[in-house]
Amino acid sequence: MHRQKHILIVDDDARNRKLMETLLHADGYTVQCVQLGAEALASVAITTPDLILLDLMMPGMDGFEVVRRLKADDTSRNIPIVMVTALGDESSRARLATAGVCDVLIKPISRWDLKNCLDKILGGTP
Repeated sequence: MHRQKHILIVDDDARNRKLMETLLHADGYTVQCVQLGAEALASVAITTPDLILLDLMMPGMDGFEVVRRLKADDTSRNIPIVMVTALGDESSRARLATAGVCDVLIKPISRWDLKNCLDKILGGTP
């Protein structure tokens, strides 16, 4: 029996968290949700997720800063991060790729875009 893949959702919008959580549970993932970047860093320090879905625009610490801190730490630098954002322009995508983000999902999240993204990064079935 294989272990279920664990995904950390970081988004300050409760509706976005609930939508992603519902979609991921339906596909068999275990999910943890946090609201802010600092909570994400604290959570990762306790339990290493298989992947992080990270909102770019959050109060306090934005997604870029969360990525910078995760990539600077030996224990979290290899966790795949997918940025979830409304910013779909090329310059934002280039900046995210340079920061070390694996992929970008554009809001509103499509079930199939989310599934395809996770299958590509995590290798299919949770």
